[in-house]
Amino acid sequence: MQTLVLVLHILAAVGIVVLVLLQHGKGADMGAAFGSGSAGSLFGSAGAANFLSRTTAVLAAVFFATSLGLTYFSAPSRSGGVTQHIDAPAAKTEVKPAAPAPSAPAPAAPPGQGSKSTEIPK
Repeated sequence: MQTLVLVLHILAAVGIVVLVLLQHGKGADMGAAFGSGSAGSLFGSAGAANFLSRTTAVLAAVFFATSLGLTYFSAPSRSGGVTQHIDAPAAKTEVKPAAPAPSAPAPAAPPGQGSKSTEIPK
């Protein structure tokens, strides 16, 4: 079934591209009014505008429907909701703070000074 929807999706995409390329733009009629060579197109000057636009709309609807179908087929089948597969956190235990680290020893005095000087340097 998925292969059938995929083939239909690709055919609809190619059909949309072809039909859009066949249609005239808004400025194409201006050139035909002044005697340009584009007046004699495949379906006449403007005879197929409704046919092409309606066929493009139908193919666009088929394209969107097959897009939804492909999304449906590609989704994994699970029973239950989204939150059913989430692991529950473990029960919280009381955390005791760690003992404070012992203070670092005082830096060694430079040679020649046995004790710290109480003078303020100037």
